[in-house]
Amino acid sequence: MVILVLFTSHSFSFGFETWSLTLREECRLRVFEYRVLRRIFRPKRDKGTGEWRKLHDEELNDLYSSPNIVWVIKSRRMRWMGHVACMGERRDIYMVLVGKPEGRSTWETQV
Repeated sequence: MVILVLFTSHSFSFGFETWSLTLREECRLRVFEYRVLRRIFRPKRDKGTGEWRKLHDEELNDLYSSPNIVWVIKSRRMRWMGHVACMGERRDIYMVLVGKPEGRSTWETQV
């Protein structure tokens, strides 16, 4: 169980800092995360009826104490922006983050 959680978190964590997420994408990531967690923690038997049922989102949050994937993406993006802000004006990535575009250019004019 721990191996699967580690695998999914590491395989999706590459490049989080540069992702720009819409609300729809955030929702879809949460749905995916809950789907993986439901597979890991398996259905539970209801004490009252004795029938098997899927775990609800709140129950999954209680079982899996790590922060959700959307929070992780946003916190890593803020950490990355802090690194870029400390780089100073001499670095190109800093100019991309805080600079204002000059004119309109395409990749074709840059080649």
